[in-house]
Amino acid sequence: MRDRTGHPPPPGADHLQHPAPPSLAEVPVSRNNVAELPDRLLAVRAAEGDDDAFAVLVRRHTSRLLALAHHLLGSQADAEDAVQEAFLAAWRQLPEFRHDASFGTWMYRIVTNRCLNILRRAPRALPLDTVPEPTAHDPGSSPPCVAETDAATAALAQALHKLSPEQRACWVLRELHGLHYEEIAHVTGTSEQTVRGRLFRARHALQEAMRPWR
Repeated sequence: MRDRTGHPPPPGADHLQHPAPPSLAEVPVSRNNVAELPDRLLAVRAAEGDDDAFAVLVRRHTSRLLALAHHLLGSQADAEDAVQEAFLAAWRQLPEFRHDASFGTWMYRIVTNRCLNILRRAPRALPLDTVPEPTAHDPGSSPPCVAETDAATAALAQALHKLSPEQRACWVLRELHGLHYEEIAHVTGTSEQTVRGRLFRARHALQEAMRPWR
């Protein structure tokens, strides 16, 4: 910008007049619009001790994480405990969070690890409400067909119970939560090749178990 005297600005004047923008974490934010911030900025603020930012992250992700834990553990009470413990761990670990994945994927990893530890200690059956209903029959048809669908759902729950915890986690993350192979590998701490192998074995086992219901 040329000044009002008509003299050209000295070298470096533009830099002085237009200082470098502050980092995202330095942008002042009122308490009223914290809820509108993206996860990445909220995580940075939470890592610096901003309780409000972390509360927004908790509210934003609790529903999906509870669903994941419920699908893995088959118990709403256990799922709530696992998610609560996961958020406590996340609060402590946020200063070390390197943002090499989204905050949501990072939380998926913490919750999945907690659920896998629980399942390795005490494998448990899955109640029917945590299992997707097989699509072979119309659920709104006659009572015999509804009963058959219920039996097929029970068979699928039993087949899922027989999978290893790692196979079950990969199958739930892919089929029920729609994660990509790369995301599942990050969540489970393995390679994409390992994820593909676990998914192949899980799908094959489920297909064999459900063959009588086709």
